[in-house]
Amino acid sequence: MPVLKSGLKRVLGRTGFDIVRSANNLGGVDDFIPFEATMRAARAAGLSVGDHIDAVMNGTPGATQSTIDKLRDLGVFATDPQTVLEIGPGSGRYLEKTLKECSPDRYEIYETAGPWADYLVTTFGVVARPTAGSSLAPTSDASVDLVQAHKVFNTVTFLCASRYFYEMARVTRPGGRIVFDVMTETCLDPAAVHAWATDGGSGHDSYPAALPRQTCVDLFATLNCTLEASFLAPMGVASTEVLVFAKGT
Repeated sequence: MPVLKSGLKRVLGRTGFDIVRSANNLGGVDDFIPFEATMRAARAAGLSVGDHIDAVMNGTPGATQSTIDKLRDLGVFATDPQTVLEIGPGSGRYLEKTLKECSPDRYEIYETAGPWADYLVTTFGVVARPTAGSSLAPTSDASVDLVQAHKVFNTVTFLCASRYFYEMARVTRPGGRIVFDVMTETCLDPAAVHAWATDGGSGHDSYPAALPRQTCVDLFATLNCTLEASFLAPMGVASTEVLVFAKGT
């Protein structure tokens, strides 16, 4: 297993997302959280993998749980989704906490990092779908109750994110929900831009990737999806915006 450079270690301490080795990285972050080392460190700390990443590696204890709590308050889990799909679950820190909020019959994942995907299948009984990095082709139209992606679209190119957006709307059933975060202009006041420019993303020119909020809202509106709610979540030296869409009937 390659050793992380010291500079990357410093970046990991403030980026707030799961960096994984991708077999088909379409312009996104190309480093990774090593599987074996992370598992050993989590066990030694007596923490779940997700809580270890939040508290120790990212220095943001409780950040993942805070996002899940807000989604619960918004009623995302109240309908007891029977089919969940997650893009880029990485270490599974959001997946693990989602499964404490609902008990789906089927939980599909699209994860390009093989060791992490295998771990999630073995540990949580999820279904790993083959992925090309921007498509959900193996999943049928209108077959999923909840589609989510956390700390993913800040790390890929505009085209990769856009292609995923179309796919997310396609696979979501009428009445289902789509949840993801993206670094919008809401997250980019001058102080935040200064923080990113001076203290964030060192060595990763593709991260973070910004995307206009209204572009997301307008695009999903054309796909019969309405923005229900949004909120800010910690990411690196600043924040990312979580958007919650409902698919129309």
